[in-house]
Amino acid sequence: MDMRPPPPAGDAAQAPVDLGLRWSPDGFAALGPGFFTELRPTPLPAPYWVAGSAQAAALLGMDAVLLERDDVLQALAGNRPVAGTRPLASVYSGHQFGVWAGQLGDGRAILLGETESGQELQLKGSGRTPYSRMGDGRAVLRSSIREFLCSEAMAGLGIPTTRALSVAGSDLPVARETMETGAVVARVAPSFIRFGHFEHFAARGDQASLRLLADHVIARHYPDCREAGNPHAALLQAVAQRTAALLAQWQAVGFCHGVMNTDNMSILGLTIDYGPFQFLDGFDPGHICNHSDTQGRYAFARQPSVAYWNLFCLGRALLPLIGDEDQARAALQVYETAFPQALEAALGAKLGLAGPPREDDRALFDAALHLLAGERTDYTIFWRRLSQAVAGGADAAALAPVRDLFADRTAFDAWAERYRARLAGQDLARAGAAMLAVNPRFVLRNHLAEQAIRRAQQKDFSEIRRLLALLSTPYDEHPGNDADADFPPDWASSIEISCSS
Repeated sequence: MDMRPPPPAGDAAQAPVDLGLRWSPDGFAALGPGFFTELRPTPLPAPYWVAGSAQAAALLGMDAVLLERDDVLQALAGNRPVAGTRPLASVYSGHQFGVWAGQLGDGRAILLGETESGQELQLKGSGRTPYSRMGDGRAVLRSSIREFLCSEAMAGLGIPTTRALSVAGSDLPVARETMETGAVVARVAPSFIRFGHFEHFAARGDQASLRLLADHVIARHYPDCREAGNPHAALLQAVAQRTAALLAQWQAVGFCHGVMNTDNMSILGLTIDYGPFQFLDGFDPGHICNHSDTQGRYAFARQPSVAYWNLFCLGRALLPLIGDEDQARAALQVYETAFPQALEAALGAKLGLAGPPREDDRALFDAALHLLAGERTDYTIFWRRLSQAVAGGADAAALAPVRDLFADRTAFDAWAERYRARLAGQDLARAGAAMLAVNPRFVLRNHLAEQAIRRAQQKDFSEIRRLLALLSTPYDEHPGNDADADFPPDWASSIEISCSS
């Protein structure tokens, strides 16, 4: 079935747009038609620029000046073809909320291709595909702004992520919980392959395609695995290690993904598919950021165990290639040691602890998190103030702003005494500087995104640009922007995000 819409009228409207990129013939399209459907994006009526990222453009090797041109807007909105590309939507399957969902796929995303810089360019919200099921294939302005800002914010934090090149908006009505307007996000990543791609071919018993996919991923992204005795077991182990490192970074910064289905897990260990995400305000290990998650499967504290469960699903899909359950089990077990080690290292860095880990460090970490959870202390503000206190000498006067965050001063004082004892002998100025480099001043809190969205709905995109500048360098002070690093307003607690976000 030809899903392609008719091209717009006029030769100029049909002419391919040159983005100044060189496209690789060895990308996902080289796998063959069993992995995708070729089709053009559905045009977005009367698009307008909402946002663009010069840093993401640089990843592609693209001149950021192009993000001001109308022909490029038309191309990134899906209205004109991009020169040198073969647009396609890929098929995959997956488990959603722990239940096998069967065939899924790119229901609203179309991959344009891979550049010779090793980055793929994808349009999200570009219309129906054969994998849309009952969906309309569109993205809305609200969710597109959230994805754009958080993709670039995570990159600023140093956390592996897909990137966002641009957002094109439109007055096209799109029905969600309410009637909204449409948008297209141009996303960038070395690969958009997910755990669900492997599950798809394993579930169909198509071992030839499963092997082709795995060997493609190894050749392009995990070349060291080729030298292993069992390359596919080595692939599973490498993915487990990257996933462990990613989850440790999520937990350390207080990031909730919200919908960690296997089709939303990157084979490269990237944060992918920003929907109902949230950075914690008050620290609550049981926090559920996705109002569609009625069972709390993806609560903040459960994310590490869900990641392991998802890896188990990947391991089961790869088992026909690995050929030995013991080797598959051993590859997965790497996560059980890699995640706690990575998390302890991250927490040690947040606390400014130098030298090799000590036996009682874990107890110090846990006591700090227990204090925070007991009073729902603001997570980001606590760590930033603690960093400043250590840089200031960690005496009582320096720690006073941290102490003020707690009603139970006695409990904090007891923990602070243990903490100062652990810091004894360290260069506190150096430790504080190191802490300020890992404990951000700015994160994309829900209310900040909401304020940018409300302005954008009135065609004012200045707040998106302002937040992008802050979030691209979130460890800097950015004088004059204190409100963005302050406690959330009371109305922020009423913001609801769901799978439509």
